[in-house]
Amino acid sequence: MATQKDLCDTIVIGAGIQGCFTAYHLAKHRKRVLLLEQFFLPHSRGSSHGQSRIIRRAYPEDFYTQMMAECYRIWAQLEHEAGTQLYRQTGLLLLGMKENPELKTIQATLSSQGVEHQYLPSEELKQRFPNIRLARGEVGLLDKSGGVLYADKALRALQDVIQQLGVIVRDGEKVMEIKPGLPVVVKTTSRSYQAKSLIITAGPWTNQLLRPLGVELPLQTLRINVCYWREKVPGSYGVSQAFPCFLGLDFSLAPHHIYGLPSGEYPGLMKVCYHHGNNADPEERDCPTAFSDIKDVHILSRFVRDRLPDLEPEPAVMEHCMYTNTPDKHFILDRHPKYDNIVIGAGFSGHGFKLSPVVGKILYELSMKLTPSYDLTSFRISRFLGLGKAHL
Repeated sequence: MATQKDLCDTIVIGAGIQGCFTAYHLAKHRKRVLLLEQFFLPHSRGSSHGQSRIIRRAYPEDFYTQMMAECYRIWAQLEHEAGTQLYRQTGLLLLGMKENPELKTIQATLSSQGVEHQYLPSEELKQRFPNIRLARGEVGLLDKSGGVLYADKALRALQDVIQQLGVIVRDGEKVMEIKPGLPVVVKTTSRSYQAKSLIITAGPWTNQLLRPLGVELPLQTLRINVCYWREKVPGSYGVSQAFPCFLGLDFSLAPHHIYGLPSGEYPGLMKVCYHHGNNADPEERDCPTAFSDIKDVHILSRFVRDRLPDLEPEPAVMEHCMYTNTPDKHFILDRHPKYDNIVIGAGFSGHGFKLSPVVGKILYELSMKLTPSYDLTSFRISRFLGLGKAHL
């Protein structure tokens, strides 16, 4: 039996942005936390690396818009604690046809939640952003709170802060076995640990950890091509020119959204990406065989050529990251159906980074058996039961 001295309150598996914010909330409530990470930090194998992410309140679902209000506050708090800038407000421009139902829903959500935004008819959009070539009938919706999160910098700052709060971080320790019970026992490549509760935030590796515990979630792991495009005139799509982040909602162009961030990460290069990728085993993400399918890059090249005429239409730099998608693209934030001291945060579907401050809070609340701050109906595992998509 573990002595009280050896027993943590909580073990968190996975030190990406979700696991780190979970550890942050636990530590803020004076819990003894062990954070395990299979790779040596920092690393680029998961979903939390890269220099930038879009932050926004613009969502069709009002529950995300609502959660983002608190996220902005916690991001600002982390900036203050770390003493460094982690966010730049640029605005987020949503592009779509006037009658686009998603655009209308987002506008209604922003209005009902009191988020500052501006509707831009075609003529005004053309005048304001002359270096975007618009389709006939295309309009814009500007979420003024939108901007760029400095992702790498934010993750490093958060890892520093949680260690100052007393979180023990063990990187380079892959989890080999989880023995459920009270305490729960976690065996790594180095040693065994015991805790009152366990939180799994393992991204694309989630099902590898859950299968031995009798659960398989309907998660699709995708390898994403992150593309950067050279400006013909450096800075023309830059923050200094007041160019915003953008999100294209026109599905006649492609089955998934296309998004972009103003140039800045790499001088003279703008990040324009496709919000989808190709099936990939996370262990084989960087293998040469994984480079065969670049259909998404062709879609982007066509978009850049037709819509962003001041960019070269071939990517200058291509990087990679992983998405872990659920069928409905909503997260999984829930307890294990059989072991209520094991909590799962998964399926962030390429839009979880900005929401991680509140995701961490919810996972903390679930692990401590507190009443969650938000309605978790859309995030429960049970929504997949009976669809043949979750195996328990």
